[in-house]
Amino acid sequence: MKKFKSILFCLMAIMTMSLTVAFAADWLPSIKTMGVSMAAVGSVYAEIWTGELVGQLNVDENGTFLDGIDSYDQYVGNNVIHLVEAGIEPDVLLNNTTYPIPLQQLDDTDISISLDKFQTKVTPITDDELYAISYDKIKTVKTKHGNAITRKKLNKAIHAFAPQSNTVKTPVIFTSGSDMDEATGRVRLTTKDIVEMKKRFDILEIPAEGRRLVLCPDHVNDLLLNDQKFKDQYYNYTTGQIAKLYGFEIYEYTSCPTFTVAGVKKSLGAIAGEGEFQASVAMYIPYMFKAKGGTKVYWAPAENDPEYQRNKINFRHMFIALPKIQKAIGAIASKYVKSS
Repeated sequence: MKKFKSILFCLMAIMTMSLTVAFAADWLPSIKTMGVSMAAVGSVYAEIWTGELVGQLNVDENGTFLDGIDSYDQYVGNNVIHLVEAGIEPDVLLNNTTYPIPLQQLDDTDISISLDKFQTKVTPITDDELYAISYDKIKTVKTKHGNAITRKKLNKAIHAFAPQSNTVKTPVIFTSGSDMDEATGRVRLTTKDIVEMKKRFDILEIPAEGRRLVLCPDHVNDLLLNDQKFKDQYYNYTTGQIAKLYGFEIYEYTSCPTFTVAGVKKSLGAIAGEGEFQASVAMYIPYMFKAKGGTKVYWAPAENDPEYQRNKINFRHMFIALPKIQKAIGAIASKYVKSS
């Protein structure tokens, strides 16, 4: 009896391994023609593509403005992250001659933050598609879902990194170019505006190393039109980072947050009104953080859908990116001049 159980266990192990290899080697249609139940291998399939999606999402972040930002993945539990924010910084004594040195308590507060949940809509894939097509339909769908999640993650992150409005610690300044876009009334960005943001960070005594500026498309185009040095750098870069400019690492992103004519950040995804444009976002990298939680694939086999005989797939990914403190985050918003 023990020998029979051992043989049965080995056969089951071989079958599981064969199915895993089959999926990895793109043999899905062949497996189905052999009569293997998709329900029986659904969990194997989901595990494989969960790993694939996680790998894709990690690669998709490379070369973006999230590069180099502290990862707090290790502090995530049940898709919630616990942060301890120091209430104050310790006073610094210069050339002290008095002992004992006074005690100064740093009051810590535990902050619990739920990660954002990114879910894709369900994609149906019929059995006919799996039989007929010559390429890996499932893998193609997975890639498209991963791209969509990454885009939404980055949109949420750059919006969170931008200040809500102008304060001493979170400066929002306006462009000051001598010319404007006649079609929209938008005053163009100049390098003087970047120097002004540098000045605001200098006032806050922010270290030079770690300053980053993410340019919106309008401002990239303004610099390409008016600054030859920037233009030369732009056409020679090979990653998301362009070059340093006045102490800032320069990145660009196509979906930066929109600001009102009064310099107030609009909600994520809000439609821009008259005189409202995307803004460029400045930040000090050590004050930012990001964290990933769980990633899961949801899969329903076609045999559970006798009417349409279609497989269904979608993905869920947990992630968040925020400033650790509301300091040294800034925005350069485009000034609006209403035409008469």
